[in-house]
Amino acid sequence: MVGSGSSHLNSGKLETFNAVLKLIYSKHLNLSVFDTLVSGLLESLDVESSGSYFKPLSILGVVQFNDRNYEFGLIDKETGDEVVDRNDKEKSLSLDILDQGVCSVLGLYNFNFDLEYGRDCDSDNVSCNPLRGIVGNAPGLMSFKGIRCVDKGKMQILLGFWNSTFRGARFPFDPHTTMVAEGAWDEKKNQLRGVACRILNFTESLTNAYIGDCSVKLSLRFPAMFSLRNRSTILGQIWSSKRENDPGYFSKIGFGSTRELLAGLPGFKYQYTVVDIAKKSCVSKNSAKQKGKRYPNGQSIDMRFDISLRNGGGQTARGFSSPLFIGDELYIHLPSSVKQAASVFQPSNQSNILDISYKMSFAPAFRFKFGSAEISETVEISAEGVYYRDTGVLCMIGCRKLGSSYRKEKMAKNDSLDCEIAINIQFRALDAEGSDNVKGSIVSTREKSDSLYFGHLQLSSNSIYTSQAKESIWRMDLEITMVLISNTLACVFAALQLFYVKKHPEVLPVISVVMLIILTLRYMVPLLLNFEALVKTDRNQQNVFLGSGGWLESNEIIVRVVTMVAFLLQFRLLQLTWSARQGDGSQKDLWISEKKVLYVSLPLYIVGCLIAWVVYQSRNTYHRPYIINRHTRTNHSLWGDLKSYVGLVLDGFLLPQILFNLFFNSTEKALAASFYIGTTVVRLLPHAYDLYRAHGSTRYLDLSYIYANHKLDFYSTTWDITIPCGGLLFAALIYLQQQFGGQCILLKRFRQSSVYEKVPVVNSVELQHEPIQKHSYSS
Repeated sequence: MVGSGSSHLNSGKLETFNAVLKLIYSKHLNLSVFDTLVSGLLESLDVESSGSYFKPLSILGVVQFNDRNYEFGLIDKETGDEVVDRNDKEKSLSLDILDQGVCSVLGLYNFNFDLEYGRDCDSDNVSCNPLRGIVGNAPGLMSFKGIRCVDKGKMQILLGFWNSTFRGARFPFDPHTTMVAEGAWDEKKNQLRGVACRILNFTESLTNAYIGDCSVKLSLRFPAMFSLRNRSTILGQIWSSKRENDPGYFSKIGFGSTRELLAGLPGFKYQYTVVDIAKKSCVSKNSAKQKGKRYPNGQSIDMRFDISLRNGGGQTARGFSSPLFIGDELYIHLPSSVKQAASVFQPSNQSNILDISYKMSFAPAFRFKFGSAEISETVEISAEGVYYRDTGVLCMIGCRKLGSSYRKEKMAKNDSLDCEIAINIQFRALDAEGSDNVKGSIVSTREKSDSLYFGHLQLSSNSIYTSQAKESIWRMDLEITMVLISNTLACVFAALQLFYVKKHPEVLPVISVVMLIILTLRYMVPLLLNFEALVKTDRNQQNVFLGSGGWLESNEIIVRVVTMVAFLLQFRLLQLTWSARQGDGSQKDLWISEKKVLYVSLPLYIVGCLIAWVVYQSRNTYHRPYIINRHTRTNHSLWGDLKSYVGLVLDGFLLPQILFNLFFNSTEKALAASFYIGTTVVRLLPHAYDLYRAHGSTRYLDLSYIYANHKLDFYSTTWDITIPCGGLLFAALIYLQQQFGGQCILLKRFRQSSVYEKVPVVNSVELQHEPIQKHSYSS
């Protein structure tokens, strides 16, 4: 086959070249496992002196047959041979309920299995290495890739062996570490039995490779019984049928996977083995019973939660924890992949003391010392114990899966678990106040001299209860309405001020331009930053956490329109004031007073920014994301503190007008009472609402704040009292100034009085009988 393609040259340019690809594949009518490989040679058609010339490239691949002419010759020959381990039928799940049998579960998917060697095996024992003579160290992981599955149970499979650090999603085909296998489901034993072959003769050229040495056997099953030490959803074994002294021999190796692949299979059971030990460790912690308190039900979704761990050095790790079985029943809130399996179980009337099993995992956020060394990989813990519904106490014994570095030294399954771990958790009551719904600890019960010992880990959770989530959704609906009402009222009060200046145009020049600029920017900036800046929430995260769907999005247009109207009204008022100031040159005193306002207010605002920066620099307390405590604001950043300070400036929007009245000593009623009182109320209502919200509950999702957003102003009990008092004081000062003059708020000896008198000018005929204003000042 002749074609054209692309080649990456040293010059960094793409250049076309001519080449021929010759494929070598089987032409047999009845295909078998020995016809699986397809090889080829890619040769350049350009002359050797050409820049696009390349040496011949050999290619090796696997054919994924789509026809039914394939014959499962290997597995059919094994009929009658005992190629699988003897297990009772009740220990494995049946696949009869599935329409496609094992094809529904394994099919054409890719799985990674941890290899579990015998007690006599270590990393240097060549008799344990399935790649003996090919790869030096024994692999820690086996990839399982189905490439053909027919008749509800016959499969063609690729097996790959890798070190424990490989976690790729795709199967990496390498003839050194890959075997080609056939398997068939045994309905009598509820197991998949199979035969695997190696790829041979590929060292000199891939075109000479072929399949042979079919001496590797394997078995695979789906265990029906789980326990603390066995959480694998798939278990199997692989071994060599050769004699021990034969080349390529290796001893039996187990493999398993904890992947959540239950696929709706009924019949799962759990065997509790350390519940009595967990009860003994829980006696002292469960002595005080809380009367009238309600705690999460065993089968409720509140039993699964995010976890945050802190070691003695202050380092943190994050993860997730979820029940697996509650008593004899599968936990009904498992992920969607196992939800169908859970639906066959109906929760029974639960007692106050429940046997429970958990699965936990966590990974370091950055650096995390766990035991004698820092870890970088995920730690998995299986646990079981008891849960006391009347006190919310959960006591468990855990087994952690040891890391790959330890498993290289101890390759046996029993040596890859550390089961001397005590886990104690206290759930907060459903109606109680507090910043954490879950608190607890994870402790090693080993001696400090033991290599597997690790220090005390403090456990907490940022998850919220279902009742809290429902409350937050209801509150979000309320706050969206309040945002719309507030913006609408702002439009009304701005419109009333425009009607006022239309009726009294002489007051326009004595309105502070600085104040109007601040109010105009308050609506212009959110419009420039879009609706996301208006409500300051992450829409995707919020929908995930609260399931708000499209409710917020449906109100986006309404909020934008109302905000746009408010902006246009404020901008129109600014335009009219500016035009009135430019009317004639006699308004020079007005601009001088405005400059004085700017000279006083601008340094005040800059000092406030510096204070916000100092507060940010001095704040070094750890805060959890997404959760707001009444006395603790979260996600602190310099930009966040500056945004809160801008909210404070907006709350004091009347300050420039007060200063202008003071410097100009105006006696005009520049602002309509409906404008400055109404706008003040609109700015102060969020603080009153925040006090009400804090009284109702002490804990909310930070992502759900829309009205009285803690990121857009200073909110706390102190601020919610101080800011309204300041706002009302400013409104009262405006009223007094408009009634008695701009300097009426000063002591008498600090006031300046202006006396106007008419003086006749006799030295000029043109100016005779013309009155001249003369200013004299007295203190």
